[in-house]
Amino acid sequence: MQHVTARRRWAAFLALLVAACGIAGVAGPAAAAPRPLTAPGESGDDGEGGAKALLDKLNEASKGYVDAKAKLAKSKQQQTSLAAELKKLDAALGPQQAALNKYAQQAYTMGRLGPLSAMLGADSSAGFLDRAQLLTTVAARQNQAIADLKNTRTDRQTAKTGIDAAIVDQQKQVNVMAKRKAQAEQALKDANQGGDSGDAGSSGGSADADKPSGDLDGKCVPDPTTDGCISPRLLFAMKQAQKAGFTRYVACYRPQNSGEHPKGRACDFAADKNGFGGVATGASKTYGTNLANYFIHNSDTLGVLYVIWFKRIWLPSSGWKSYSGAGGTPSTDHTNHVHLSVT
Repeated sequence: MQHVTARRRWAAFLALLVAACGIAGVAGPAAAAPRPLTAPGESGDDGEGGAKALLDKLNEASKGYVDAKAKLAKSKQQQTSLAAELKKLDAALGPQQAALNKYAQQAYTMGRLGPLSAMLGADSSAGFLDRAQLLTTVAARQNQAIADLKNTRTDRQTAKTGIDAAIVDQQKQVNVMAKRKAQAEQALKDANQGGDSGDAGSSGGSADADKPSGDLDGKCVPDPTTDGCISPRLLFAMKQAQKAGFTRYVACYRPQNSGEHPKGRACDFAADKNGFGGVATGASKTYGTNLANYFIHNSDTLGVLYVIWFKRIWLPSSGWKSYSGAGGTPSTDHTNHVHLSVT
């Protein structure tokens, strides 16, 4: 009985020590379990499972792809807007030409000699004034109709030129995206990684993230999971995931030799309720799969650079590819946590 009491006291002491060290908390809508000492990056690896050269190449390729994709979407939006404007201008051309023809016909019917024609054809001085005033009115309306038609034709040509430029830009961005896709896949191939790996195998995590309302490209902000600093975009992505119900332990900033963690652009999301443990199974694996799918489903909104989960990496350009880290641990293989990197 004394041994049992002693063990209980020792367990209580350890719990107080853990709380005092501040390793049990994480910002978010729900409390998280304590973080074990086998968290990614604490066992000698860089936590992202790849060599610095590989991670740098993936970063460059994925960011180039994401940037080109955003520019492509912008040029398509511009093209759609200009096409709508062109349609309005085309619709205005017919009536404006008809108005010009009408006033030209009136001027022809009443004569082209202006005041002299009016004087010769008038029966009286009052008639002369009436006829001269009418000619002036017709001439003014005719001039306005000519000006309107010219402006519409000029605007129409500008819209057409803009559409042509948008189409050229679209083709340019498509070419950039293809190049970045090949670059990422070649980097994985050079590292003996990257075989096709299908989809995530689950339909969960399909909730839509909110559209960001502020600037996500500003200076770094305090990391609520550590004493470091992370980008506003990463903080937004983490809070959106938590809002969607993914409230288990998360750790973001971490000093290391490569990858996105030291840049404040990556977080590790534990799959198990108790933090970063062994290989996730059952409900923990489903949780991780659903979280990975959530980030992929909202990749454009959140600015996802890549997602790593369960020996696979998801790239915006190529989808899921096989990916295993040196050492074969749950941390390097990402079988106990979902890694998220953002632009």
